[in-house]
Amino acid sequence: MTELAIRPAAPTLLDKVNYAEKLANSGLLPSQYRAQPANVLYAIEYGEMLNLSPMAAINGIHVIEGKPTASAGLIAALVRRAGHRLRVSGDDRRAVAEIVRSDDPEFVFRAEWTIERAIAAGLVEEKNGKLWSRDSKGRPKPWERYPAAMLKARAVSEAARDACEEALSGVHYTPEELGADVDEEGVPVVTAEQAGPAQAHPWAAPATRDFLAEANAATNAETVREIYRAAFEASMPDVVLTQITNIGKRLAEAAASPDRAEQPAGEGDGSDQGNDSNVIEAEIVPGPGADREQALAALRAEAARHNVAETDLDGYAGDRHGRHLSELTIAEIREMTQVLAGAK
Repeated sequence: MTELAIRPAAPTLLDKVNYAEKLANSGLLPSQYRAQPANVLYAIEYGEMLNLSPMAAINGIHVIEGKPTASAGLIAALVRRAGHRLRVSGDDRRAVAEIVRSDDPEFVFRAEWTIERAIAAGLVEEKNGKLWSRDSKGRPKPWERYPAAMLKARAVSEAARDACEEALSGVHYTPEELGADVDEEGVPVVTAEQAGPAQAHPWAAPATRDFLAEANAATNAETVREIYRAAFEASMPDVVLTQITNIGKRLAEAAASPDRAEQPAGEGDGSDQGNDSNVIEAEIVPGPGADREQALAALRAEAARHNVAETDLDGYAGDRHGRHLSELTIAEIREMTQVLAGAK
């Protein structure tokens, strides 16, 4: 008798968003992913395309000026996983990478990088027999600090682009090749100056306000109400708005009944619990449910005028926002309605 294998359900976009938000709080992540859940989600999605685990993607994929890059180690792993043979050799003056394709074993793709070539490319200088490469502040750059690693990384990425570009799935360059300051492993690093407000990290996503963290730090419902309004205006996802609302409810409840926290769950008078709930709902800005239903109703009405099916609306939501219609914010739903209203 044949047994059917039960596969776990694929994670939804909301599952991935929640996972990225939690992971972004880790201090163990590479600097460009800390407190940047959108960057984490991007790496996870790109990693799925390359059949990489989230951790491998986060540690191997880096976005520089909007372009995905990979460490030389990840590029080498992708080449070998595709079945091709890669050999790398060298020192702090010269590096050679050779690739033999599995479908063309008679030909050797070869890339060689030397210090002389790096000097000609303007990557480093040689002064009094020593390598010299500095930034505008006079700090040593990777080519001065790690010449052997930089030469090998350049040789590997160049050979891979020539021999088996299809194995790279769009990850053609290392972070250093696109101008990032990297460590010896080729991972981008961020200095205190780059991370500060005066000089933002050039390859990090724009900083966003962490409304949920502000709500968790709030000490009263009035503050949470203001945070909710700001989050609502910023078109934050409903899941975030709901969490902020729940935080405000707990604060309002604690203020209304200071001794409730000392009572076991389910105990107490019981006669005024319903009234407490009403007070809590009134003190915090109402949840987005009613407004959301109104926005969806308006969108569907406009879609009916143009003979647009619900499946087409969902497809548009996926193409434009990367989420299902049911996961869009109110502002995004209203935007879709305006687009339809302007259609001829």
